[in-house]
Amino acid sequence: MTSFPKSFLWGGATAANQYEGGAFEGGKGLSVCDVLTGGSMTRRRQLTWKNPVTGETGSTDLRPRQPLVLPENAIPAVLEGEYYPSHQAVDFYHHYKEDIALAAEMGFKAFRMSINWARIFPEGDEETPNEEGLKFYDEVFAELRKYHIEPLVTMSHYEIPLTLCTRYGGWANRKLIGFFENYARVLFTRYSNTVKYWLTFNEIDNVVGYPFICAGVPEYSDQAIAQAAHNMFVASARVVKLKNEINPDMMVGQMLAYMPVYGYSCNPKDQLLAMEKEREALFFSDVQVGGYYPNYKLKEYDRKGIFLETEKDDFYLIRNYPCEFIGFSCYKSMTVSSEKPEVRNLKNPYLKESQWGWAIDPDCLRLTLNTLYDRYHKPLWIVENGLGAEDKLENGTVNDDYRIAYLQDSVRSISEAINLDGVEVMGLTVWGWIDIVSAGTGEMKKRYGLVYVDLDDEGHGTLKRYRKKSFDWYKKVIATNGESL
Repeated sequence: MTSFPKSFLWGGATAANQYEGGAFEGGKGLSVCDVLTGGSMTRRRQLTWKNPVTGETGSTDLRPRQPLVLPENAIPAVLEGEYYPSHQAVDFYHHYKEDIALAAEMGFKAFRMSINWARIFPEGDEETPNEEGLKFYDEVFAELRKYHIEPLVTMSHYEIPLTLCTRYGGWANRKLIGFFENYARVLFTRYSNTVKYWLTFNEIDNVVGYPFICAGVPEYSDQAIAQAAHNMFVASARVVKLKNEINPDMMVGQMLAYMPVYGYSCNPKDQLLAMEKEREALFFSDVQVGGYYPNYKLKEYDRKGIFLETEKDDFYLIRNYPCEFIGFSCYKSMTVSSEKPEVRNLKNPYLKESQWGWAIDPDCLRLTLNTLYDRYHKPLWIVENGLGAEDKLENGTVNDDYRIAYLQDSVRSISEAINLDGVEVMGLTVWGWIDIVSAGTGEMKKRYGLVYVDLDDEGHGTLKRYRKKSFDWYKKVIATNGESL
């Protein structure tokens, strides 16, 4: 039997760039994801661009950990005739009442969402916010409050105003610290009595693999990425300090993309490689939660010739205003071999894989929860976990027993961490509780939801919502506080 604290926050998670739509409504500006194409014909997401001098246009593949190379003077731009999934997404902008009612029907205690920064500050560097954008979120929060659902709000979830990229070079520029603090001040002042739980940056460690999406940094270099990360650390600390001044009862967390990393064999070199790979994520929580730059990262920066531009108060802020809880995504584990160090997704012979080649690991959440709790002794919140699959709608539903099996293992794993290991876990918000656009490919066919949305990879469909079999399963799990799986 599983057991969870009465205060455990069950719910689901989304992101505005994959869910909200309304890209040109309510005074919203363009975000970095609004220039990314998608669809079944382009398995890789592409960044479209325009040269304002010559008028030349084109697109460039956006590949993880690969340099983003644009022609000289070219800037990211929206082009006619291209399909951009984020512009409509699944249209939460016009369906928010219907969707929140579905979440309430499942019994959600928490609803993770992001505020689209470009909806509040269309270019990012304005002094005065867009009131129409704020009013939209007023309505969303009022609807959540009607059903007694706690919002968990990510302030920057791959929705950086595009102008902050083209005009300033993204987070590699220190000026973004002030712009973000101004943005946070507006949100905290407006919603201090509405939103208790906040996350600053979604999967901040993805700045290494996806610096453009994560941080608006078009220059893919170790120096630019390191500087962007530092500026985000300082901004996050300033936001915690600001929260204390406006409403200390709110909580500001950090958010990490994390997965356990296994050495392929008992060869010590495999274990060393696994340690190094795990540090790629843990560095970011070492700074944001631990309050310091670990020696292993300082040594790496020294080897690479990286020199951070800092100001005298930076490290004081990082040390004295750490994040108050740790949110993280965890979908799978990763296996590495010193014989094939370049392979990041080596098949684990003990585990099955999803249709997208992701290891289905029934123990990865317990391992992750213990790793993070042992290291930081901070409350933890699994803010993303789920299974992406091609679902078939038949007779108005989807028989997604494969998703139920995955989530059953997840809930058991969390329960073991709580009851056997004593880990402090705040909640679980499954990703994405309703079908949304895939962040990695821009597709709809890679579906995570407990609710099916009628939309295909090219943006065609009625947008009608249908309850999947997993909808009723999760409803029962929440109703019994995890005792009935």
